Amino acid sequence: MYHCLLKTAIGPLALSASDVGLCQISFDPPKEPLDEPKRQNPILKQACQELEEYFLGQREQFSVALDVTGSDFQMKVYQQLRQIPYGQTRSYKEIAQALNKPGASRAVGMANNKNRLPIIIPCHRVIGSNGQLVGFAGGLGVKQQLLELERSYSRSAQSIAV
Repeated sequence: MYHCLLKTAIGPLALSASDVGLCQISFDPPKEPLDEPKRQNPILKQACQELEEYFLGQREQFSVALDVTGSDFQMKVYQQLRQIPYGQTRSYKEIAQALNKPGASRAVGMANNKNRLPIIIPCHRVIGSNGQLVGFAGGLGVKQQLLELERSYSRSAQSIAV
């Protein structure tokens, strides 16, 4: 395993990668220093570059290799999350319906809770059916910041294109 710490606009992110791909992004960096500089591992180097571009509004999709684990259902949820367009949101209910499991809103929420790659697998784009922000590993304030960041850049891109 390889580890690094990335300073971002929402605070430090601890990244972990295997030889296969990026496997974890944590909002709670470890207390002890990380011993693997990000520039020594190509996966972490790419992940850091792509996340830096994301926070600058220069990247809407990620291409870094991922090492994702989970149940079949969780993997289907993660696939749906990655299809939510940048700057938009979906409700837990909408995700469940897209999976042809209309009664599985809570299960979708639990899958989101197990997502080890927030931002890259954009669980911050999932909200309650009433439009309220609910549940996020980084806290609701960080979830709001991520949504606002995406909305501000997506609006800028739209007005430039007009």
